[in-house]
Amino acid sequence: MSGKRTEPRDVERNAAKVATVAQPDTLTPADRYQELFVAVQSGRVFPDSKIFVDCAPLQDPEDILDAYRARKSAPGFDLAAFVHAHFRPEHPPTGRYVSDPERTLAEHIDYLWGVLTRQPREHPVRSSLLPLPNPYVVPGGRFGEMYYWDSYFAMLGLAGSGRLDLMRSMADNFAYLIDTYGHVPNGNRSYYLSRSQPPVFALMTELFEAHGICHALRYLPRLRKEYAFWMEGADELRRNEMHRHCVRMDDGALLNRYWDDRDTPREESYREDVGTAAQGRRPVHEVYRELRAGAASGWDFSSRWCDDDGGLATIRTTSILPVDLNSFLHKLEAQISQLAAAGGDDASAFEFSRRADARRRAIDRWMWSEAAGAYLDYDCRQGRQRERLFASTATPLFVGIAGPSQARRVAEAVRSRLLEDGGVGTSERASGEQWDQPNGWAPLQWMTICGLADYGEGLLSREIRRRWLTTVSSHFRRERKLVEKYALQLPPEGAHGGGGGEYPLQDGFGWTNGVTGRLRHDGAHPAVARPGTES
Repeated sequence: MSGKRTEPRDVERNAAKVATVAQPDTLTPADRYQELFVAVQSGRVFPDSKIFVDCAPLQDPEDILDAYRARKSAPGFDLAAFVHAHFRPEHPPTGRYVSDPERTLAEHIDYLWGVLTRQPREHPVRSSLLPLPNPYVVPGGRFGEMYYWDSYFAMLGLAGSGRLDLMRSMADNFAYLIDTYGHVPNGNRSYYLSRSQPPVFALMTELFEAHGICHALRYLPRLRKEYAFWMEGADELRRNEMHRHCVRMDDGALLNRYWDDRDTPREESYREDVGTAAQGRRPVHEVYRELRAGAASGWDFSSRWCDDDGGLATIRTTSILPVDLNSFLHKLEAQISQLAAAGGDDASAFEFSRRADARRRAIDRWMWSEAAGAYLDYDCRQGRQRERLFASTATPLFVGIAGPSQARRVAEAVRSRLLEDGGVGTSERASGEQWDQPNGWAPLQWMTICGLADYGEGLLSREIRRRWLTTVSSHFRRERKLVEKYALQLPPEGAHGGGGGEYPLQDGFGWTNGVTGRLRHDGAHPAVARPGTES
């Protein structure tokens, strides 16, 4: 599919739109409302911790806090009544995501793009929502803002549905976030500013160019700025030292980990984090940092980040070097090199090619397991690779840094250890967390299907695609909706939505729609159309 490229006058018009974006309130709800925030979240005024932090205040926040301080000690003070008098909840009803019985699955996906689109004029004043200049797609359910890595997988479906207008708008939104904050936050909420998510903007820029939205070179300054965010402090690190996202290995190689700049409970999951920290023996601020870093990974949460014999209270995300994060950063380095060369900056092209090659060698050195025939996360604390296999093992294939023999062995490992009735499994363990058995997730299906196909493992790639589409279609026929995740071990009655984690199963759902729509759109081809390989 192709679309009209953005002309220079369009760029100027978009730049003018960016200049008119409302000034954001970057104070988080906890910072803004202080003891009122703690009282509301601890007192369970809302059943979901995220509802309050997403509320729109009905008057100036400072006046609300002053009023609370003046009244809270009065006899008969009703906290819930006070909150409902001063805030408006923003969460939409879940019924919006259920299909008209007359619609096919493809028609339902096309219809949902309108339901999931948010407009800048709809941004509530003085809320935690960070204003954006252009329309954007949200995941759905409790997730009423734009999320970083979710958006890439939603864009795949937007392309298949011919919604290049939304892709163009979202491209400029991500550029705006990087320009404004120096990185792409987890989502466009003030309480997400202290962390990012899997860095997939480089993949987005390829997608924009492949579909004729704009030249990827336009985004080179933003790619470099994002790279600086992920590598801040790396040059000063000595061997076996860590700083924020960066880790210097004992052989001098640089690798990365997930990180969050704060060490307080996540505001959107305040009660859950306080409860988790209370179960452990560590200082609570250490647990909060690890939970936040786990949220930055997108895999929130999984046994992947925990001690083998413990639950979520043992989480230690910042000790683990993830296969997928480092694969995405290799892609970012390679994309900067390629675009710098296209722009005539040979020195930068050479430097980033060198960095990409060094990271590829480091991934091979520290994360490739000859014994397992797979890529495994590396545990800095224990000084060894993690033993359990996760679907992230396919990411080096997805970004093209595996050797042919490595790809064959990864395919064997996926087939023997992760393949389930309904698609590729997330992990080998049922922990009660949502990024583990029995759940399957759309982004992991896409990356595995594409990575295997790119290395000639078409039979397995097609089988995973068939099983996943059967799972989604079966659930849609019965429930008339698409959901965030699916249980892949199918009961006799057919596919059902996944479970586990800290909140109920969500309807919508952006990346499920995107991946499913794109896989259906690409028909029976063994290799799904990819940027750089499309006809």
